[in-house]
Amino acid sequence: MSLLRVERARKRLYQVQEKYGFLTHPKVIEQSRKLDHLLNQYQTCKSKS
Repeated sequence: MSLLRVERARKRLYQVQEKYGFLTHPKVIEQSRKLDHLLNQYQTCKSKS
């Protein structure tokens, strides 16, 4: 798991939110969940080392 993947997902979330405008839009929620998943994976890997 790389921090770069997390940062890319975060940037994508900002782009999707800017495009659709609403935090409740399904595309924004979907990208937010992807970012959450990556953050959880990153945190798990970090805590194991």
